[in-house]
Amino acid sequence: QVQLVESGGGLVQAGGSLRLSCVASARTFSSIVMGWFRQAPGKERECVAVISRSGDRTYYVDSVKGRFTISRDNAKNTVYLQMNTLKVEDTAVYYCAADLFPRPYMWYSTRQDEYDYWGQGTQITVSS
Repeated sequence: QVQLVESGGGLVQAGGSLRLSCVASARTFSSIVMGWFRQAPGKERECVAVISRSGDRTYYVDSVKGRFTISRDNAKNTVYLQMNTLKVEDTAVYYCAADLFPRPYMWYSTRQDEYDYWGQGTQITVSS
């Protein structure tokens, strides 16, 4: 059982920055691929970023490339999402997720059904 707790959400003006944190209760956090997803009202949940177990590889959805940075601190059991130059369209509930059993042919997945544990979500609202 892995518990994930996100923090850092809030209201920010367009062009501003926020950093999300997600603390995991897992004893073997360094063996877990971690992802950030978001879901805007009326839209499907989408994968925003994924980071490998060691942190040496990352994936970003095209819409956030160059603006968002995912990172992790395995000593603190924490994954971060630094969000810069925020846009109104970034408004959503953001979730961190843990993928305990990544596929052998691909180090990451963007499919939410392949993630095993989820945080409760944190709201990000970007105003114009």
